[in-house]
Amino acid sequence: MVLELCIIFFFIALVYSSAGFGGGSSYLALMALWGVGFQLMKSTALLCNVVVVMGGVYHFWKNGHLPMKKALQLSLVSVPLAFIGSYLPMKQATFFLVLGIALTLAALLMCFRLIFQKTYTIREQPRGLYGIIGGAIGFLSGMTGIGGGIYLAPVLRLGQYDTAKNIAGLSSFFILVNSISGLLGQAAKGAILVDWPFTLPLIIAVIAGGQIGARLSAAALKPRWVEAATALLILYAGGRMLFSLQ
Repeated sequence: MVLELCIIFFFIALVYSSAGFGGGSSYLALMALWGVGFQLMKSTALLCNVVVVMGGVYHFWKNGHLPMKKALQLSLVSVPLAFIGSYLPMKQATFFLVLGIALTLAALLMCFRLIFQKTYTIREQPRGLYGIIGGAIGFLSGMTGIGGGIYLAPVLRLGQYDTAKNIAGLSSFFILVNSISGLLGQAAKGAILVDWPFTLPLIIAVIAGGQIGARLSAAALKPRWVEAATALLILYAGGRMLFSLQ
């Protein structure tokens, strides 16, 4: 099981790190389908998110695609809310209900991103609005173990918030700080669960994939069929969780 997950995690990290994502929604979907325990899923997904997007944040910052003022605006409220969301006690059935809804929504947003990608002109944004949106996404990311970039990027593109590359950089930073905050929330309640024979090979796989992906621009790497297949996988996993609760 671990070897199969390592191979798939490697390719997920490679594809999504190039667009500023950590791949948390896909990691969770796969682990859910493989029957991994829900607490181990959350901790592993957040750890994988952190190691993938660390390289991405550096890459985007070095190349001038990480506007820090906007990054802080998006993250100021989301970081404490990600901590709170992760700290809240949650039963397994509730977790899978929330995760099933979150994965289904993530799949739909991925499809939206694939279908409606287009160029646009950046427009002036209302102050505070995206801080509130970031906070809501941060809270959800803490509850589920998803970094939140999969939700943030389509919202920013729809709002014409910044260039495509800057949005990738902003998403990468957002995932990093919220994933760390989520891990701290789990640590505060003593709920971090790491099975090193299971988790360490996955971390190594996503580090390798993430380092490659972080060096590829979205213009050079456009594996749309992989993204589409992943969206279907996430949608299937989310739907399966929701139906299994009935």
